Amino acid sequence: MSYDFPIQRVKRAENPSAKFSIVIPTWNNLEYLKLCIGSIRKNSAFNHQLIVHINEGKDGTLEWVKEQTDIDYSYSEQNVGVCYALNSCRELLSTDYLLYMNDDMYVCLDWDKYLAEEIAAIGHNNFFISATSIEPQSQSNCMIEKNYGTDIQTFQEEKLLKEFASLPKSDWQGATWPPNIVHKSIWDKVGGYSNEFSPGMYSDPDFSMKLWQAGIRLFKGVSKSRVYHFGSKSVKRITKNPGYNKFISKWGMTNSTLSKYYLRRGEKFDGPLKEASVPFGVKVKNWVKKMG
Repeated sequence: MSYDFPIQRVKRAENPSAKFSIVIPTWNNLEYLKLCIGSIRKNSAFNHQLIVHINEGKDGTLEWVKEQTDIDYSYSEQNVGVCYALNSCRELLSTDYLLYMNDDMYVCLDWDKYLAEEIAAIGHNNFFISATSIEPQSQSNCMIEKNYGTDIQTFQEEKLLKEFASLPKSDWQGATWPPNIVHKSIWDKVGGYSNEFSPGMYSDPDFSMKLWQAGIRLFKGVSKSRVYHFGSKSVKRITKNPGYNKFISKWGMTNSTLSKYYLRRGEKFDGPLKEASVPFGVKVKNWVKKMG
């Protein structure tokens, strides 16, 4: 997919103590972006580089971000989607870690401390880690289902901050979705997100599969690192790309095969993943889908 408008990049914040580079693509979603950025500023244990990619920004997002001197940003006059946005923001990184977050997320207290502790314990760069999302209606067994509001108007911030740490959840296998974090050397090794999946449907599992092909076997969801996710406020507005078929054509399998047999997504974490064992019948079904 090609675009007629260039992407502008602006780096201005000086933050030598930044721990992670948090990249947030946004598309005319200013009030949620403000809440997200506010929660990072308020609930983080460390200082971080904040990078926002502004798609269109017709709702005042561009003007607001320009006023925030602690935010680096890139900007496109049209919506270029998640893949181009993330790849564009890579050029603005000032830390060793790219952390991708949705603009409709609210981070809970010390969410970043637990990620930093996990990275320190791993002791190498060959990993892919996700925080754990709390959602009003869980979309997978990786998430915690608990309703603290379906939008900003009904958001129960105080109740969330009081209860989030006590919600039961173990560390889990199969890190894929944001918030996720990867060392920049690994990001560069696999070429970031694949622009052919623009504006973004199935780009997350595609990135995980690229990591798998590059030899990554540590795909861990960190339970203690928690964020509240209102639930795809931007995705519901876009014209979706045919990511399901593109994923099958590219990898010769469905996303569900990757999830179940490779990443074991949502299962209790029990160490680095082993080589995938895909049943013969599933392989046949995948072949039929790829050919058809």
